[in-house]
Amino acid sequence: MAVSSNLRGALFLAVSMAGFTCNDAMTKLLTADMNLGQIMFLRGVIATALLGLIAWRFGAFANLNLRALAHPMMMLRVIGEIGGNVCFLIAISHTPISSLAAVLQVQPLAVTMGAALFLAEPVGWRRWSAIIVGFIGILIIIRPGAESFNLYSLFGLGVVAFSAMRDIVTRLVPSNIPTHMISMVTAAFVSMAGGALIAPTGGWSPIDGYSLILLILAGSFIVVGYQFIVMALRLGDLSFIAPFRYTSLLWAMMLGFVIFGERPDIAMLVGACIVVCSGLYTLYRERIVDKNRPVAASTAPELAPEEK
Repeated sequence: MAVSSNLRGALFLAVSMAGFTCNDAMTKLLTADMNLGQIMFLRGVIATALLGLIAWRFGAFANLNLRALAHPMMMLRVIGEIGGNVCFLIAISHTPISSLAAVLQVQPLAVTMGAALFLAEPVGWRRWSAIIVGFIGILIIIRPGAESFNLYSLFGLGVVAFSAMRDIVTRLVPSNIPTHMISMVTAAFVSMAGGALIAPTGGWSPIDGYSLILLILAGSFIVVGYQFIVMALRLGDLSFIAPFRYTSLLWAMMLGFVIFGERPDIAMLVGACIVVCSGLYTLYRERIVDKNRPVAASTAPELAPEEK
């Protein structure tokens, strides 16, 4: 049975969230010994090198167009990634990974609103209802005004704003720019931004073997996140795949418990169940809609060669 482009995009996004959340856990461990600038720089160097190898393997350098890489949408994507990284590193160093992940769950709603406003993607009332129910679940998780929602949680909202901008403009990046090149250029700019922030955020710290292993793991996981999120955003409708970012909450709760000893309370578990159920209902609605569409209307444009 053929799988729709939206379903493939949702799967890719779920894989991306697993990669990013594992990277988050490694990064939180690193914040005990390094400042945010050094982490951004070193993790970015590793990610850029790995992505460069992938891009070379798939021939992305063969017909490299530097002018295309300077496209305004590429630059906006880079700004969103850098801003999101800075806000995230500030937040993750001061809040539990599961609490921060809960705050970040408002991002699908922000992306869906942006897609409807700026990309004119159709969103039916049932999917809007599912997203609103998911938002109610998020409110149960974060409990505004409670102790878990501290000042640094506001930086989590900054991550949401920058990341939503990044995701929306990704759909507007010219299709002739390979996925691998988008990821590599983004990682390179994030690394350079981190290098510029090393001195202002406390200077260089010595790197031991433990920190080096964490950096390599973080860089590897972020490569997985970068690659799959670009494929997901290019393939599926943002309004459909956005709820699958909620899977990052499940990963964060599991890693928070195993690595950091964080124990989610009943309210967080109830809210998480509501959020996940809203995503599953959105998936169900998409399958129903696909059955009633002509084949041509439910099939996305052909992917670039390196994405197949």
